[in-house]
Amino acid sequence: MCGITGWVSYSADLTTRQSVVDDMTATMSCRGPDASGTWVRRHVALGHCRLAIIDLPGGRQPMTVETPRGAVTLVYSGETYNFTELRRALEGLGHKFRTASDTEVVLHGYLEWGADLASRLNGMYAFAIWDERDQKLVMVRDRLGIKPFYYYPTPDGVLFGSEPKAILANPAMPRIVDMDGLRELVAFTQAPRWALWKGMYEVEPGQILTVSRSGIAAHTYWRLEPQPHNDSLEDTVGTVRELLTDIVERQLVADVPRCVLLSGGLDSSAITGLASSFVGSELRTFSVDFIGREETFRADEARDTPDTPFIRDVVSMVNPQHKFVTLSSALLGDPELRRKVIAARDMPIGFGEMDTSLYLLFESIRAESTVALSGESADEVFGGYRWFHDPLVVGTDNFPWLVYHSAMSGDRAALMCPHLRGHLDIPGYMAAQYSDAVAAVEHLDSESALERRMRTISHLHLTRFVRMMLDRKDRISMAVGLEVRVPFCDHRLVEYVYNTPWSMKSFDGREKSLLRHATSHVVPGSVQARLKASYPSTQDPRYNTELQAQAKEVLADRDHLAMSLIDWDWLTDVIAMDPASMPSNVRRGIDRVLDLYHWIDMYDPIIDRPD
Repeated sequence: MCGITGWVSYSADLTTRQSVVDDMTATMSCRGPDASGTWVRRHVALGHCRLAIIDLPGGRQPMTVETPRGAVTLVYSGETYNFTELRRALEGLGHKFRTASDTEVVLHGYLEWGADLASRLNGMYAFAIWDERDQKLVMVRDRLGIKPFYYYPTPDGVLFGSEPKAILANPAMPRIVDMDGLRELVAFTQAPRWALWKGMYEVEPGQILTVSRSGIAAHTYWRLEPQPHNDSLEDTVGTVRELLTDIVERQLVADVPRCVLLSGGLDSSAITGLASSFVGSELRTFSVDFIGREETFRADEARDTPDTPFIRDVVSMVNPQHKFVTLSSALLGDPELRRKVIAARDMPIGFGEMDTSLYLLFESIRAESTVALSGESADEVFGGYRWFHDPLVVGTDNFPWLVYHSAMSGDRAALMCPHLRGHLDIPGYMAAQYSDAVAAVEHLDSESALERRMRTISHLHLTRFVRMMLDRKDRISMAVGLEVRVPFCDHRLVEYVYNTPWSMKSFDGREKSLLRHATSHVVPGSVQARLKASYPSTQDPRYNTELQAQAKEVLADRDHLAMSLIDWDWLTDVIAMDPASMPSNVRRGIDRVLDLYHWIDMYDPIIDRPD
């Protein structure tokens, strides 16, 4: 896992711009604390920061192969889990290897198969290859968008990076946020290619971009497609079990200490149990908790029970080396910690203590492990979120996560000033995004109305919602130099379960029926019976009190740019609320205000908005 960046300019001599390339690379030192390097030629400059995971001495980058027609050079972020098989195939075709790294396998794979290499890879990756033979840059992103990848087209080439901050370090990138950038920031629909900054875009998941003198060409090498599912229920459960077992075994490969993130839910418990069958008592697991939470827990719209008792049951069954990371509300509300998270995410996203606690958890894990396996994305794949099973939500023409009553729902534009709110027209924007998203879903002629609807909802989650969650996980983990792997995002599993009928996904009347039965041999009964619970959030009203105190300071800074964007009356009202009874969506609104305030201080953006 690493950070990559680069610059292609067909009309400039980049050998005179080494300092700029160095600056771009340095912005991602947290993603790659073990080594860094650059490779600069007349029209191309590549930068790389390395987190060493496989072949610690041999995987240095940028990595180059000299050919009779010119150099082919790679900067690569991620992991290719089937690199051993690919290496054997390439050796059979005459390729010689100098290292034991998956990076060199990807580079030689490109030499053999060109950009078609992408369809052969199993893993999470974002990489760029400069091919001197054709004077072109090839950029490739994994199928689900696990690894982030951004680019900014220039008049004579492109800037790219694992994170926007690498591109922003180049003087050619203006720091402008326009109305479309603000709309998506508020709406939370994950519009395709959106990257907040005007003119900057994401490389889409499953996409190859080729940059040449004639411009930028896009090619999609993978997308979700409907296929008939002919397996019996028994065979379907067995196939899910076999796939998950193979996936976890592959994703445990590393030359550094590994662990599993254990929340006490079905997803992470299943990964823990499967990993234990390969690692045994050497398995390490980590959980996050809050001081006094188990004793004072109150059920809410996202959680019926505290996590800790279920974590103990898993630990008792699997017997890993387990550690609880227990946090205080005072620590979670630290403004400096908030700024670290904003710097990691490059945007004021507003997840509050759910982000700061994740940062502290990852920071604690990084002291003992470099690689962590996570249960992330199982809910998107298997239909685990509560709104999948709410008839009102299922029958509403909107993004389900914005309809279901939670911290994400409600009037997300309420905190914006009335003038700006009118121009943003968030309801109209959300409706347009939803219409586009639904239009992209393909169906089988034989599907019933219910199966069509549930396929649509599944598609929305696997192409939109999951990308928000994956970006959050990647950015915060890599901010402390921790690689988080996501077994449930293996494209083989995603394709198989996506095409399994909804009647099978919920055959026992519960959420994630297939996953529950496929992993019953490695998960305690208490966890199998547990209802879906979201990532833990503190219920201590002292956190709300701290938010209100910081919001008062923001409200007093009337000359700050943030104050021209937010609704003073709304902020005044929420500051006066009883912190013990503050709704979760109001808390998130205050978080978004504070994030916006700090983000403006850190990034000094120009907000291109109507007068």
